[in-house]
Amino acid sequence: MSKIKKFFTRKKEEAAFKLKIGGTLGQGHALNAPSEPSGSQRKSNHKAYEPPKRKEVSNEARAAAAAALARIETKDTREFNTSLAAIKAQAKKELEAERKLREEKKADENSSETETRPDVTLACQGVFFRCPMISDEILPKKEWKVKIKEFLYQQLESERALTSCLIIQNCNTKEKAEECVKTLIKYLENIINHPDEEKYLKIRMSNRIFSEKVRYIEGALDFLIAAGFHEIEIDNESFLIWSKDNIEEGQDLPTLLDALKNAGPITLELDRNIKVLLPSQARRVKLPDDFYRMSPDEIKREQQMRTEALENAQVLKTKAMREREEQRVLRMYRYALVRVKFPNGIYIQGTFNVYEKISDIFEMVQSCLSDETLEFNLISSSDGRLSDDDMDKSLYDLRLIPNVVLLFSIPGQVNASYIDTNFLKEELLLLVQSL
Repeated sequence: MSKIKKFFTRKKEEAAFKLKIGGTLGQGHALNAPSEPSGSQRKSNHKAYEPPKRKEVSNEARAAAAAALARIETKDTREFNTSLAAIKAQAKKELEAERKLREEKKADENSSETETRPDVTLACQGVFFRCPMISDEILPKKEWKVKIKEFLYQQLESERALTSCLIIQNCNTKEKAEECVKTLIKYLENIINHPDEEKYLKIRMSNRIFSEKVRYIEGALDFLIAAGFHEIEIDNESFLIWSKDNIEEGQDLPTLLDALKNAGPITLELDRNIKVLLPSQARRVKLPDDFYRMSPDEIKREQQMRTEALENAQVLKTKAMREREEQRVLRMYRYALVRVKFPNGIYIQGTFNVYEKISDIFEMVQSCLSDETLEFNLISSSDGRLSDDDMDKSLYDLRLIPNVVLLFSIPGQVNASYIDTNFLKEELLLLVQSL
């Protein structure tokens, strides 16, 4: 595991070094280099263009033109009008097509603006994460997945063995990654334990297990190449043949086996996305879709099914039935929005995983106080003061999801005595959301 941590540390240092030495120098120009002559100084070897002289129109041509003009003037007007109607119809058709095109373009622009414009009715704009191993950015999970994949493939050429282990874990589904790792471990253990048995030194690429569990998993073939395998054809069939000489420089099979067993998904840290709110802004409790385990359409269908079941049953619910119903609702949520109200009416808001502990809420609040040594209580409107016995319980356990407001108080003091006191750090007050 320490080898993987060193890998990320080294890559961050390399990125920082490149950033420092990266310059903006352009191409140089020698002082004694001849300059290009300007347009006015360039001489041309071509003669000036002289238009050809036009010939006079003959009398026969004049007569033919006059006859053609007479035929046009004496032509039936009904045929002319028919042609004009066709032209008008075509012009109308083209104008209608242009109008539809403008309307579609305008609709696309409005749709794009709606998608990019933040929804001001939401309590927060989403769930965001950090990844200290790669950078200090704060991004949604989808963007981090793309960024992690790009980062790993950039390192693949320079460190194929360890990077390919991480690609297997981070660029495939959990189930596929686990099956692939088990198979690769078996390949390497067979070679380590039976180095002289030829059957363990080659893999038929058309083999069913290899095709299903290894061949099409991202990073798997790169790992085998780093471990000493190379592809050859035997009797028109593809095989991977192992050779000690082909192992990546500085690696050996026991080290690669250990890296394969210890590599795991790159962890993301949930960002609290701390906000400071005025009392009028704390009324917004609409949560973004990221807080839910299911999509909005699935949630609507679930609610509709519960409503229909209730209408059809029309019976009194037992305590067990109510608890099952409550748990089904709670399982819809992946994250919770926690707000802490201070005596002066200011709120702080943070995002939590539903399985995080109550002690994590206390830590967030403490980190926001100007005096971090201050003792305080948090009070739930439904269950009262959160005690020491609650510290190891999760938000899910105490049903403090999907959103909850906790009251901040100082032990032994009446609220009226410190109603105007500001407990927050000055830099946090700059985060007060504008209306």
